[in-house]
Amino acid sequence: MTQQPPEKSQREEGRADPEELLKRYNLRDSDLEPAVSSPSPSVGQDGHARRHGRLRVYLGAVAGSGKTYTMLNEGHRRESRGTDVVIGYVETHKRPQTAAQIGDLEITPRKKVTYRGVTLEEMDTEAIIARHPKVVLVDELAHTNAPGSKHVKRYQDVQEMLDAGIDVVTTLNIQHLESLNDLVASITGVRVRETLPDRILDQADEVELIDISPHALRQRMKHGNIYPPERIEAALNNFFREGNLTALRELALRRTAEKTEAQLEQYMTDHGISQLWPASERVLVGFDHRPHTRQVLRDAWRLAHGLHADLIAIYIQPEGYIAFMSKLIGFLKYGRDAQKLGEAAKRQVDEHAVFAEDLGAEVIRTSSSDIARRLVEVAREHQITHIVLGQPARRRWEEVLRGSTINRLLRLSTDIDIYLVPRNKD
Repeated sequence: MTQQPPEKSQREEGRADPEELLKRYNLRDSDLEPAVSSPSPSVGQDGHARRHGRLRVYLGAVAGSGKTYTMLNEGHRRESRGTDVVIGYVETHKRPQTAAQIGDLEITPRKKVTYRGVTLEEMDTEAIIARHPKVVLVDELAHTNAPGSKHVKRYQDVQEMLDAGIDVVTTLNIQHLESLNDLVASITGVRVRETLPDRILDQADEVELIDISPHALRQRMKHGNIYPPERIEAALNNFFREGNLTALRELALRRTAEKTEAQLEQYMTDHGISQLWPASERVLVGFDHRPHTRQVLRDAWRLAHGLHADLIAIYIQPEGYIAFMSKLIGFLKYGRDAQKLGEAAKRQVDEHAVFAEDLGAEVIRTSSSDIARRLVEVAREHQITHIVLGQPARRRWEEVLRGSTINRLLRLSTDIDIYLVPRNKD
């Protein structure tokens, strides 16, 4: 995270070269050629250097596309070639064909975790690392572990196994990517609660799309190959509507294509193949304490990703007159609760800064008595081409007292595209 003084940036100006862009976007897939590449080694407890594991992700549009079945089939294929393969965690969802595909693959017993009197089963990461197979199969990468587990999310368990030098083959549905959370909710009407940072997919060594047409998937559902009979009709009429499946499939296809393009660029760079690089675009997104900020950050990430642009997130702490008026407005609106709400707002800013970093943004925290002018200064210093902000939520009388940052920004920045993200009605 970058900390700047109130009115001066310490970051150098200048356009990043292609090599810098690749590193910044975490697009350097260092193990594109496993027989030749030499991944950076880690040091084990025995003091000897060991390789970093490779991550393969089977990406699908929705449940039932065949990701788990394909993962298990890949396990059998590798085992038949003499590779040491174990199942770290697989969820068959009582699908007979998936369960049958496990066959004679070695299964690591699950770890039992007790929470509020209920015993839950999770992947035993410590046991897998102690067993240290060449390859481990791990289903449902975005899964949230039971409270009391070593890690909050399963992808963190996977990262630990990769650091231990174990190759991981895993599965993921497109709707679990954090940057797509709002978009998926608008398409399907369902807010996905289990998400993971996009950088996990970006850093994967291999991403393979498990594709199936919406019609074929709905037929699979009708035949009882995905959900039990009592859930089929409701699923077909809601989440598994053909329009939803088509939109989610397009998202999965796009992300796979973006990954493939990044790998091609990496290959061309490593092999000295000349390429005409496009002019660099940069996106600056403002964030604060409001809940709407998460949606703003996601929209800014999607814009930057689509433009192959650098993403910078900025928080500007008000000073002087603006700070005084903000406190006065808070007191007028909330009375004695203003101080408590102010402390909660500071915590929200910290959480949103971490969220921005998870999305791969560089985070700048600065302060100023003129928010709009400071935004323009930072934009000029970093050669920003697009600014993304959330729709203001202030009432008219608040803008009279405090002034409108958006209106002032429009007057000051004539050559920068400005995007306002509307607030959800809910």
